Amino acid sequence: MKLLIVDDEVEICDFLKSFFEERDYQVITATSGEEALEWVEKAKPKVVLLDIKMPGMSGIEVLEAIKQKEPGTKVIMVTAIETRDKIEQCLRLGADNYITKPLSLEYLENDVREKIEGLSRPSRN
Repeated sequence: MKLLIVDDEVEICDFLKSFFEERDYQVITATSGEEALEWVEKAKPKVVLLDIKMPGMSGIEVLEAIKQKEPGTKVIMVTAIETRDKIEQCLRLGADNYITKPLSLEYLENDVREKIEGLSRPSRN
């Protein structure tokens, strides 16, 4: 299962990439919003871990673009900023969850697994 990690801090990308690769995920990293959108188009990841605060294109702008291009992609927002307005805005724009730093790796892993399992379940329409 492909997972895209987007954070302007290379160390966070590298750490999370190692963490998820040890659990047999195929991981791609991006350090900017523009790079993330290129990967979404090329690699079609099923889940994106997306930092909100990045120079240039913000995570919120990236979220909007992902949901327009690939509405089925699950997006988990990750940030150190925890304001009710930001959380509500992200959820309104289609984010599937919102996790604050410092990250609980156990929680993060469980959340990613849940999103992937949700994708493989048949819909009940």
